[in-house]
Amino acid sequence: MPPMHEIAHLAHVELRTPVLDQSVEFFTQYLGLTVTGSAGDAVYLRTWDDYENVSIKLVAHPTSGVGRTNLRATGPDALDRRVKEIEASGHGVGWQDGDPGYGPTYVFTDPDGHEFGLYYESEWYTPPAELRPSLKNQAQAYPARGASVRRLDHINFLGAEPVVNRDFMRDVLGAMVSEQIQLDDGTIAAAWTTFTNKSYDTVYTRDWTGSRGRLHHIAFATDTREDILRAADIALEQGVFIETGPHKHAIQQTFFLYVYEPGGNRVELCNAGSRLVLAPDWRTVTWTEAERAKGQAWGLQTIESFHTHGTPPVALDDAEPVTVEQDPIEGSVW
Repeated sequence: MPPMHEIAHLAHVELRTPVLDQSVEFFTQYLGLTVTGSAGDAVYLRTWDDYENVSIKLVAHPTSGVGRTNLRATGPDALDRRVKEIEASGHGVGWQDGDPGYGPTYVFTDPDGHEFGLYYESEWYTPPAELRPSLKNQAQAYPARGASVRRLDHINFLGAEPVVNRDFMRDVLGAMVSEQIQLDDGTIAAAWTTFTNKSYDTVYTRDWTGSRGRLHHIAFATDTREDILRAADIALEQGVFIETGPHKHAIQQTFFLYVYEPGGNRVELCNAGSRLVLAPDWRTVTWTEAERAKGQAWGLQTIESFHTHGTPPVALDDAEPVTVEQDPIEGSVW
């Protein structure tokens, strides 16, 4: 059995944007994050209840997309063991200095080419006087600004072959596969994996263009469903583009709202904390093509852009579309 619980959690994600100032405004004024610093073309931001310094690193870039996704190990020994397994898998890059507030970071890629960083040493966030919370078990004062999301919840990657990446997460990093979609021909169209007792931390969805290394979305958790409804109203007032929702997923039962940030990256606001994976022998829930064709939990059909929009954008002339039999768009299976 793969070693479990040597990855503590999804830590912080580098997001690329061609309109840095506008993206910073979205993350601060709409999502309610706090800027903790900047360096060169990078701006560091945090959610209000993250114990670490950084939740999102926004980087000015010619196009949108995801940079490095950082994971924290549960300890120095766990870090060493996972690094050895990563190196044995052939996907290791090497040790680098971490982002501000983080120690040595081992950089690697998944089989699809997404870049990851794994570290243990971390400087806990100390709020300045004006952001000091009233409750000492809270990392920062509640911002009461925009949606005021509590934490970075999960990341959904687009991949040329979800099953290979799923197995890498499970066999090399020790993740548990909580749910997945299996098409009628037996192929896996998407897989949800978790390092924690949350029902998922990372997701891999088949990229219909056949491209590698792209992003479907990043997600932030709110306290309640009502926060997501309020976020939809705030999006309307602030001119934030709503792609779909509010509604409820059948898979993982997540209450959701999907919006686009100014750089083009998809962002989900979700209330996913009600479902926890507590069973050490959890049985992967596998959804069939027919089951997914029914739509979301309350019958909403998945809109086309949810299958076709990813970042960075891909020119269709340069893409290598998967066959219809393998294409998860057919039948709206997600």
